[in-house]
Amino acid sequence: MEPGANNLGQVVASSKKFARRLLAMGEIRLKLLMVEVFEERERLFRGFLLALGVAAFGMLAGITLTSAIVVVLWDYYSPVAILVTLTGLYGGTAFTLWRLLSRLLSHGRAFSASLDELRKDRAGLEKFLS
Repeated sequence: MEPGANNLGQVVASSKKFARRLLAMGEIRLKLLMVEVFEERERLFRGFLLALGVAAFGMLAGITLTSAIVVVLWDYYSPVAILVTLTGLYGGTAFTLWRLLSRLLSHGRAFSASLDELRKDRAGLEKFLS
């Protein structure tokens, strides 16, 4: 009877050890995920504020430049033609910047370190369990 009880004790002990390791790995991964979420939130907030500043001051510069060009060319060309040309130029620039922004946002790799660590953990668990 003693060998069966001994085996049962070993199974229970190794199950507890396995559960502790699994919980420790989960805790570490959760902490890593929390750090990455915080960093991503800070990066997005900082990017939003910078984009807002760029948009505001870019618009002010564009309005000032447009006014200066129209005033300078008032006697030589039609003011409407000047404004239409500048509108096309500004619109083309805005479209190019929008394309760059959409490309930047589509190639983001948020939480890549957490996903890599979870893949490693899964591979280690599969190796351990097989």
